[in-house]
Amino acid sequence: MEDMGISFWNEKKVLVTGHTGFKGTWLTIWLDKLGAKIAGYSLKDYPNDILYKECQLSKKILDTRGDILDFETLNALFKRFNPEIVFHLAAQPLVRVSYEEPIKTFNANILGTSHVLECIKTTDSVQAGVFVTSDKCYENNEWVWGYREDDVLQGQDPYSCSKSCAELVVASYRESYLKKLSKFVGTARAGNVIGGGDWAQDRLIPDCIKSLKENKVIEIRNPQSTRPWQHVLEPLSGYLILAQKLYEKERVDSAWNFGPGLESILPVKDVVEKFIKKWGRGKWIDISNKEELHEAKSLSLDISKAYFLLKWKPRIDIDEALNMTVDWYKKHGKKSSYQMCLKQIQQYEKK
Repeated sequence: MEDMGISFWNEKKVLVTGHTGFKGTWLTIWLDKLGAKIAGYSLKDYPNDILYKECQLSKKILDTRGDILDFETLNALFKRFNPEIVFHLAAQPLVRVSYEEPIKTFNANILGTSHVLECIKTTDSVQAGVFVTSDKCYENNEWVWGYREDDVLQGQDPYSCSKSCAELVVASYRESYLKKLSKFVGTARAGNVIGGGDWAQDRLIPDCIKSLKENKVIEIRNPQSTRPWQHVLEPLSGYLILAQKLYEKERVDSAWNFGPGLESILPVKDVVEKFIKKWGRGKWIDISNKEELHEAKSLSLDISKAYFLLKWKPRIDIDEALNMTVDWYKKHGKKSSYQMCLKQIQQYEKK
């Protein structure tokens, strides 16, 4: 995968916030494979860190724990480690939780983002940063076509709004400080990621797995809602390409969509039925109700910008993504989680 600059990452000092989460763990494994020197910053107790613990990554990296709202601890890590590249993934990542804990969501996703930007601004070693937001940052008009990076930012629910605001905070720091310091930062808006090792509540595949393992009927909300589904390695490959180009001072310091091909933009029910078929058993029921919290019914991303300017494109369609995911979970507990992730990364690189 020449366009991802595999040799580029060798010996690079990389800091990953949220390194113990689902995406963060996969990214950390990949960066370690590529030869990077990695520091991670995450909460001491994070509810979706099972994969991270199973992979025993704390033995491979500088594993630092703290709240993204604790500026002093975060800044001390920056000054001690002197990273060259920063990936900011630490966040409150769930829509439904944001309704229950809006203040916590706004603090983590907005103030936390500003803390990382301030650390980048004041740490001489940092050359580039990738800030992971969400495809839900756009004002959702229930369009059938994909949102472009210059469409209006205006998330409705607390989570989506917090991600819209995070985009604006990054843009403000970029224009006010970072460009003048020759530090380049970009934002990344990915689709709905799936893959082995995700155990988060209120996510489709983890909910399916839990129900199937307990021989229960899978309960689904909003089965007709359409989402851009992609394997976790797809957006991560985009983040890696973007980070390299930012580091090399290419003028790509802006917002980027990393979504799937059109064939992978499907209703929730279609994905569940595909998953059940690949798993070999299972049933689902619709538990939606009129009092259901608001979530967008239709959402997709236009990835033309990344395709033409970053030379990035999705390599895996929804069926292959589900095959990889089912295979991972069926082997879970029988094979090393780390080795399963590493094998899928190696297979993906060959694409």
